[in-house]
Amino acid sequence: MSGATTPAEQEIACQQVLTEDFSVFSIQWMTISQSLAAGVSPDLLLDRYLSFIRRFTRSLVRPQVTAGGVEFRVLWLPVSLISFMAPVRQRDEQGESLSLVIRGGALVRTGGGDLSFLVGKDNGGVRLTLRLAGSRPRLLGSTPSSIRKLFYRFTQAYIHRVATVRFLAGVHGELAGVPACVRIVPVNVMHGEEI
Repeated sequence: MSGATTPAEQEIACQQVLTEDFSVFSIQWMTISQSLAAGVSPDLLLDRYLSFIRRFTRSLVRPQVTAGGVEFRVLWLPVSLISFMAPVRQRDEQGESLSLVIRGGALVRTGGGDLSFLVGKDNGGVRLTLRLAGSRPRLLGSTPSSIRKLFYRFTQAYIHRVATVRFLAGVHGELAGVPACVRIVPVNVMHGEEI
C-alpha cells in the first residue's frame, strides 16, 4: 500500500528492584540514532516528561515548576504527591544528566533519592535514560512486608513502569515522526528483589 508508514520497532530496556536498604531503583532507557537525537538534552526530556505526566493522568496529577524545584500536585489542591529540589545538571565526555533530588511528598518518605534524565553515548547511538534511584515509597514502609511489596508492585511500581515506557515511546515517535512499536527488554543494572 503506497504512502503507508509502518511503525519503527524500538527496544526499551527496563528494570525495577527493591534494594537491600528497601529503597526503589527503577531504570528505563532506549538507544536512538545520532541523527534522531540532534538537539535532545536532559532539559528537553524533563520538559516533555512533565507535560506527559499531566496528559497520562488526564490532569489529575499536575506537575508544577516552582522556585524551589518541581512538585507533582493533585488537581488544584496544595497536596504534593512528590516534591523535588531544583535540578542539578552535570556534563562529561559520556553525556549530560539532570537530576531532581526527592524532597518529600505524600507518596514518599524523606531520606533521599532522585529522578534523573540522562542523554549519553551508546554504541554509535545516543541513549536516553530515566532513572529513579533511592526512592522510599511510603506505601512500602520502613521494613516492607510481603503484602506491602505486593500492593506496591501492582500499584505505584506498575504505573511508574507503564508511564515511563509510554513516555520514551512517545519521545521516539516525536523524534522519528513515526509511532514506535515497543519491545521491552529486561536488564540487570542493580541487584535487588525484582518488583
